Amino acid sequence: MYKELKQACYDANMQLPKLDLVVYTFGNVSAVDREKGVFAIKPSGVPYEELKVEDIVIVDFDNNVIEGEMRPSSDTKTHAFLYKHWKHIGGICHTHSTYAVSWAQAIMDVPNFGTTHADHLTADIPCALPMSDELIEGDYEHNTGQQILDCFEEKNLSPEEVEMVLVGSHGPFAWGKDASKAVYNSKVLEEVAKMAYLTLQINPNAARLKDALIKKHYERKHGKDAYYGQGC
Repeated sequence: MYKELKQACYDANMQLPKLDLVVYTFGNVSAVDREKGVFAIKPSGVPYEELKVEDIVIVDFDNNVIEGEMRPSSDTKTHAFLYKHWKHIGGICHTHSTYAVSWAQAIMDVPNFGTTHADHLTADIPCALPMSDELIEGDYEHNTGQQILDCFEEKNLSPEEVEMVLVGSHGPFAWGKDASKAVYNSKVLEEVAKMAYLTLQINPNAARLKDALIKKHYERKHGKDAYYGQGC
């Protein structure tokens, strides 16, 4: 019943070490099936070189294990929260990639410095404020989802345009129409975070990209008259 969903989730997870987004057992990807009301996610603490398709765990949006012998990722409640609140999401990726985590630990948004960033989004990559002690001591992983939601509401951002976030003192989450796009966005986030860091090393006073260039680069890929690529 969940064979294709598990395969999609497995394939996406196996991209993480290939793209240098994880070490050891860090990180996880999930893939959702809206019709069945479930999502597939990597089991907790399983090394990628040992991971098998049959190890993937099927969970519902209330965090109940529907199928699988292993415990799902410790971040499962965060994934479930985002799936519940953002209905358009088809996949979620969480990593502890070096540059993205560094910006999260610095509790700083990643500025839109150049056209690589602008090709993917017009906004700075947001960093959610660190969680309060009360929320940390509560339902931590569920509250991480709330932390992300609050960040987008406070900054008036659309999760359909900005498909990535830094969780302050923690690390990056990214999402997309499916698990593969979520992984793509995670790699984009890591590369843009690296470029922004190096930019500030070269020139600590570097200016944010001009609005006209941001608009041009974003709209040529995503606007109504987009002309990047080969089209349909």
